[in-house]
Amino acid sequence: MTEEKLLEESDKLIDVREGEEINAEKLGAYLRGKLEGSGAPPALRQFGGGHANLTYLLTFGEGASAIEYVLRRPPIGPVAKSAHDMGREYQALSRLYRVFPPAPRAFLHCDDPAIIGAPFFVMERRHGVVVRREVPPELGGGKDPVANRKLSEVVIDTLAEFHAVDPAACDLQDIGKPEGFLRRQVEGWTERYERSKTSEAPLAIELSRWLLEHLPASPAPSLLHNDWRLDNMAVAADDPGKCVAVYDWDMCTLGDPLTDLGTVLCLWVNRDEEFGGSAPMPTQTPGFMSREEAAQRYADRSGRKLAILPYYLVFGTFKVGVVLQQIYHRYHIGQTKDERFAGFGAMAEFLFALAAARRP
Repeated sequence: MTEEKLLEESDKLIDVREGEEINAEKLGAYLRGKLEGSGAPPALRQFGGGHANLTYLLTFGEGASAIEYVLRRPPIGPVAKSAHDMGREYQALSRLYRVFPPAPRAFLHCDDPAIIGAPFFVMERRHGVVVRREVPPELGGGKDPVANRKLSEVVIDTLAEFHAVDPAACDLQDIGKPEGFLRRQVEGWTERYERSKTSEAPLAIELSRWLLEHLPASPAPSLLHNDWRLDNMAVAADDPGKCVAVYDWDMCTLGDPLTDLGTVLCLWVNRDEEFGGSAPMPTQTPGFMSREEAAQRYADRSGRKLAILPYYLVFGTFKVGVVLQQIYHRYHIGQTKDERFAGFGAMAEFLFALAAARRP
């Protein structure tokens, strides 16, 4: 199957992939009486997008009276203790929706792996358009500079809005430990790389040393998403400047807000730049803000100074490289058969080289 076909299918509801099935009878029995409308086994489809946690659509009933929910679980196979944390994602989404409307509400968490083979949680379904590498036709297909500008603005504006949330206002003041956060992040992602490497990449270890040796003083802490990108959001079909949902909260914590900004900007490719990886955002379309404009817009809306942003671009690029290496490792050892991941090892190597080149 071609890369274009895989990307095209990744945004659709699909039949559940081989090896990622869920026993609908057992799940339905567990959910009965715990969710509105859950009186019978649900119909199950799978969301084809995403690279790590598995996401399913649960439908109870048929036609206009059908009730839909979304189920999230970790990827197949062993995972690191602190990764793919369904309990943390449930904690965040069962509270955050009160003060941050783009956060879908979570209703139920189950930590018993006997039900579907892994911990999971169930949340509300939000309807919107997820934009990945290309702008879809309903938003102008990349040919509408005004729509493209709105897409770039909504990424930054929603991030600034999220970082302004008072954690105590939604009982999330204890979700993380801000003191020493950045150092733990660098050390943690280095350990993840060591556990997932499939060949030697000395540059990755060199980068981790550089990051530790050049740790800046972090600004005041805020709530963090930890994987902020356009394709972890959904926008309204009739308004690309309106965010209707933000997804993938399993790494939500308290810490350095510039790590979120570095994550989203590290793959923000300007129109005059070449990029050898799989860019997750259509940042080179006409009208899309440049990386520098996006950074300034965040500074204007958040009031944070960005003199140390280059460090966070390096760290964000390194971190995304490790994420891709982790995914490739699962493919390499056969934990997943998803052919989208076959080239992720090479993309991880590219990102390590890009991170090294971005060092100030």
